[in-house]
Amino acid sequence: MSTADHHDWSFTAARVPASFTACRGTDAPAAEHALAGSATLCGIPRDQVTVYRHLFSARKAEACPECRTRAADAPAEPGVQELLHGRLEHAAPTGLRDELLAALRQGADVRLWINGPTQQVVRSYAELHRIVEGGELLTPVVRGGGRLGLARVVHGAQEFVVFLPEGGVPLVARAAPA
Repeated sequence: MSTADHHDWSFTAARVPASFTACRGTDAPAAEHALAGSATLCGIPRDQVTVYRHLFSARKAEACPECRTRAADAPAEPGVQELLHGRLEHAAPTGLRDELLAALRQGADVRLWINGPTQQVVRSYAELHRIVEGGELLTPVVRGGGRLGLARVVHGAQEFVVFLPEGGVPLVARAAPA
């Protein structure tokens, strides 16, 4: 959902249903359960389930009825715009950051948000040649090690690139149109 789709966009309206990791009881694998922290939604301790690398789906026939009900009743979670907004609120205040925060509050399109080893993320996704504003602060980030989050946000004719170094301060740059 973006401002192009809905003029009354809000973080609240953009919230998404809660998601849970899928698992099955070690001794009774017929039903699929929803894992939340240290136990399933129906109360089976985590050490008594086999965890899977996909999300619980209440629509599956083998879904545990109690997990299905509790998953449906779980509070909605923040959408991608709200999550990125929260990460940027504590970044160094700059005009670009403020523009991007305003754009996110209006439902800007977060087209990409990826995390990985810094060098790999920069090489494959940063497109540094397109940075036209805010690039002067990026050198230590893009040459650093560790892990990096990178988000591309489009709002109208503007494209923002957000660099989220693990354990560091987020930086916002502007990219030329593709």
